[in-house]
Amino acid sequence: MNRPLRILISGGGTGGHIFPAIAIANALRRRYPDSAILFVGAEGRMEMQRVPEAGYEIKALPVAGFDRRRPWRNIGVLMKLWRSMRLAKKIVADFRPDIAIGVGGYASGPTLKAAQKAGVATLLQEQNGYAGVTNKLLAAKADAICVAYEGMDRFFSADKIHLTGNPVRLELLEERPSHQEAVKALGLDPEKPVVLVTGGSLGARTINRSIAAALPLLQQQGIQVVWQMGKIYVDEYMPIAKKYSNVKPMVFISDMAQAYAAADVVVARAGAGTISELQLLGEAAILIPSPNVAEDHQRHNAEALVERQAATMILDSDAEQQLGQKIVDLMGNPKLKATLSKNIREMALNKSDERIVDIAAEILCQRDRGTERQKIERQKTEDRIID
Repeated sequence: MNRPLRILISGGGTGGHIFPAIAIANALRRRYPDSAILFVGAEGRMEMQRVPEAGYEIKALPVAGFDRRRPWRNIGVLMKLWRSMRLAKKIVADFRPDIAIGVGGYASGPTLKAAQKAGVATLLQEQNGYAGVTNKLLAAKADAICVAYEGMDRFFSADKIHLTGNPVRLELLEERPSHQEAVKALGLDPEKPVVLVTGGSLGARTINRSIAAALPLLQQQGIQVVWQMGKIYVDEYMPIAKKYSNVKPMVFISDMAQAYAAADVVVARAGAGTISELQLLGEAAILIPSPNVAEDHQRHNAEALVERQAATMILDSDAEQQLGQKIVDLMGNPKLKATLSKNIREMALNKSDERIVDIAAEILCQRDRGTERQKIERQKTEDRIID
């Protein structure tokens, strides 16, 4: 592909969608530096901040997720969906993309649907081991579907599936300090073990509540805690964290490479992006799947690791009672910790962003060849008519 490309990328809502999308965009920019890349996200969601910070333009759709618990509220959601579909159609018509890439999240449905109706090539990136509703609805007309788990032919046509893994932030791999450097930079004691606790970029109520309950035990056992609590929980949990000398409380961790390098054990949700990072870095982890996600996909993600002895898992409902002792037990079992680290690293798929760009390039080459054949056939037809 020698010509400048026009690429539409849509999705978001959480860091688990946004960071892979930005990683794909960065890989496309490295491969095709003259190409135009436009993001489409959901109004008011975190992609509206993170994507411009990464240097990309983004358009917003007023789309929102369906409220499964309070269905009477979905009248407004349907109105937003209708407006989003009309706006997505206009964005596609104005931008005229060569290809549209959907990474999941509220905005990807209307955007990729509009692209497919306009005859634009589409590529889906399914990050979880249990396919989301949006990608299942878009799959029939997609040119390719990039997945992170085997066995996804349960949801998609096998001839469209490509096992690529989930892209992660390159700085996690390229700028990773040593364990000793990371511990020192965080102001921690290099002689004591460290657990990194994160509920993701927005925080997680259950994880915060559970680690708060575990702090007396962890302090007693000499275990240090790097605790990312999220901005919406800071007022509730920062005063608790500051009572303990073994805790490094943080609202948001901007240098995750440093935080991961300092950690002997990681406590986290089981989102696809987090798991991909844990796999590439070989982190021993305790996963607490969120029950508040579509199709309970985080539990499926976690179970795929537990079955291969690549992580341990606590159900959300058990976390407050079990997390502290689980951390102590894992810290005290070097053999198990080493096994988890080895097995999760073996599940990693490297250079996922480049693999996805390779597939996008092949789709576009096939489209170009098809267009060229059509031109030749048209010319032959015109020549016969003239003759």
